Amino acid sequence: MRPRSTGRRGIVALTVVSACSALTVAGIAPAEAAGRGAPDFGPYVKIFDTKTPVDEINAYLRQISKNTEFSDQRYAVFFKPGTYGSAAGEGDPATATGIVNSQVGYYTSIQGLGSSPDDVIINGALHANPSNGAIPSALTTFWRSLGNLSINPIQRPIAGDANVAQQVAPPHTLRWNVSQASPLRRVHIKGDLDINGPTGSYAFGSELVNSKVDGTVNSGNGATQASMAQWYSRDSSIGGWTGESSNLVFSGVKGAPRTTFGKGSITTLDKTPVSREAPFLYLDGGKYEVFVPDADTGTSGTHWSTSHRAGRQIPIEDFFIAKPADSAAVINRALRSGKNLILTPGVYELDQPIHVTRKNTVVMGLGYASLAPVKGTAAIEVGDVAGVSLSSLTVDAGAVHSDVLVQVGTPRGHAGDPRNPTALSDVFVRVGGPRAGSATTSFEINSDHVVMDSIWAWRGDHGVGTLWNQNRADHGLVVNGDDVTALGLFVEHYQKHQVVWNGERGRTIFYQSEYPYDVPSQQEWMNGTKNGYAAYVVSPGVRSHDATGLAIYSFFRQAPAYVTSAVETPVARDIRFTSVVSGVILGQGGVDHVINSTGDAVTASNPNSPVFGLLALTRLKSFPAGR
Repeated sequence: MRPRSTGRRGIVALTVVSACSALTVAGIAPAEAAGRGAPDFGPYVKIFDTKTPVDEINAYLRQISKNTEFSDQRYAVFFKPGTYGSAAGEGDPATATGIVNSQVGYYTSIQGLGSSPDDVIINGALHANPSNGAIPSALTTFWRSLGNLSINPIQRPIAGDANVAQQVAPPHTLRWNVSQASPLRRVHIKGDLDINGPTGSYAFGSELVNSKVDGTVNSGNGATQASMAQWYSRDSSIGGWTGESSNLVFSGVKGAPRTTFGKGSITTLDKTPVSREAPFLYLDGGKYEVFVPDADTGTSGTHWSTSHRAGRQIPIEDFFIAKPADSAAVINRALRSGKNLILTPGVYELDQPIHVTRKNTVVMGLGYASLAPVKGTAAIEVGDVAGVSLSSLTVDAGAVHSDVLVQVGTPRGHAGDPRNPTALSDVFVRVGGPRAGSATTSFEINSDHVVMDSIWAWRGDHGVGTLWNQNRADHGLVVNGDDVTALGLFVEHYQKHQVVWNGERGRTIFYQSEYPYDVPSQQEWMNGTKNGYAAYVVSPGVRSHDATGLAIYSFFRQAPAYVTSAVETPVARDIRFTSVVSGVILGQGGVDHVINSTGDAVTASNPNSPVFGLLALTRLKSFPAGR
């Protein structure tokens, strides 16, 4: 794929609107933004019902879609059960009127409030289109999501779309052309899903989770055009899939294509070994509740039930609903009193960590709520308890250096319950980018039996404070606990090992990583006598580990740096890697081996990539060979 730094610089700055103008675009005062009868979710949560005119819905959505990449504005939009928009133009979107049709912007989550995704039907298109350029790009289309709703796709261009002339979508087709931190979760697409863009687009992928696509998912032909480089689909049902590129991974997906990895890019597992879906807000008999799904093993297809056998429902009264002005002390006092926590949209500047010390506590963000430590502490610390849920959160390192930003379990604590694992879902950490910051480790997992689902740890490669000696950060993820599973793991640009796995019986399904772009010289980037730092390390002494669907890329733009191995691991009977990609995007230097001393080198000086937009790429089907 083309370097994201180039695409990011080319993004035209958008006008930042004030909170009040965003909320009053349709004559709705901020105090009424959450809707009458709703809990006080604050001014940046909007709840629509079927009485709301479609024009009013579109005006609001299009206004907030102008949010910029590093804005502090956050938005959560909910639709009460019912049907929104007209289906009259579904056979010919060019003639459609009365549809719900808007680009989904930065830091915006849009969700239904039904107990099933089919309780909310959107006739139209809540979409994400690529931005302008000689070749369209979605390489900075981050931090947006859809959840718990169904869409009957009817999409035509609107003035609020990205700054490139967009074609009318084919009938029954939704475009969702995104990169990291932009999942589709618990969504029903009643047609086709295009994650490639109308003419092909550079994109670095996200996830389709617990969702149904009646038609075909199109990721693009990566051999001949810009396309979706990687994507993870889990526990879903699709009508079919078309496209190949670098790394496309499926687990528990009915209708998934067969594995082609080696000659192709697709890896398919029949089932997901262990998972725990994210909690979600919904209406039960007119009352607001949060449903917390139970963990499950060996899953495939969708699981949308909200019965008592599928999980537990928590009344909204059992939550402390925090606002950005609330201090960490106030939030912690509520948690100690036995409350769960909802963090409404905004940026929370924390002078101490949020402490979770009670079993089964739910901490749920709305609209990409952001935690920003200001005194060198962690943003959130989970004690030695099981069954905690952290979901839909963004964490930003602060100017005062932190040792760790998200810590689950105390060092050497090893708490955990296999029947009730702690789960992190849609949790995204940034070191630099929106603000100056540094932190040694972004995620530290000390507890046993933890499920990480849709995680992005990012040392910023553009934005504020993104120079080699500014946003210092060693590791994206350090796992010390046993029986930890990562489902959809993205870790990028850290200055030492991106991932260090010290625990036993760890498992990763889908991993995407990039080395730091800004290595100043080989001499300043040495791991003892080795060139550079492996992007995924299983520590010496570990006896059991399983990882599949890994893609690791270099783009050394400052110096001709090299890495000895993309992955380092002991060789043991119960350690297995399958479907591993090593590639060079652009720049200089490269990677000598894929795993340890196995696998071909990829270098900028020897372009050989079968994938459009990459200089070099090699694939290793299994390690050790034959397993």
